[in-house]
Amino acid sequence: MTTDTTARTTTTTLGELPSLVGSELGTSDWYEVTQDRVGLFADATDDHQWIHVDPERAQQESPYGGPIGHGYLTLSLIIPMWTQVLTVSDSTMGVNYGLNKVRFPAPVPVGSRLRLRATLKDAAVIDGGLALTVSAVIEREGGDKPVCVAEPIFRVFGG
Repeated sequence: MTTDTTARTTTTTLGELPSLVGSELGTSDWYEVTQDRVGLFADATDDHQWIHVDPERAQQESPYGGPIGHGYLTLSLIIPMWTQVLTVSDSTMGVNYGLNKVRFPAPVPVGSRLRLRATLKDAAVIDGGLALTVSAVIEREGGDKPVCVAEPIFRVFGG
């Protein structure tokens, strides 16, 4: 993974977005995955598997050497990170439309710092706006491979 620590944001308009297809839009700030954040996610999703919420047991029994964040917690962080990567100045609303694919190639040990690197794959015209297909790669600081690779689709609308 890269050692660059600078967040980069693209600011553009709905009309200019299609010209950015194939371009890297930027990288988010780093987000720390704390045990508290993992616990809150476990409570919200009723996924209290010990590899996430029992640090002592995870330290002793887990092949990861300690507790790890949920894969879906990692995926959910795309949203706050995405808002740092792209600003569409004339958009009045954006919605999550779905995902084409998601993979979790590496675990997220509690205490890790993660960030999003996003590339615009497609910008299709829809009624009132655009459907953006994004190549989203979530990197772990110091990791040798991504912790999440996803292809979310966001819809952005103008006024």
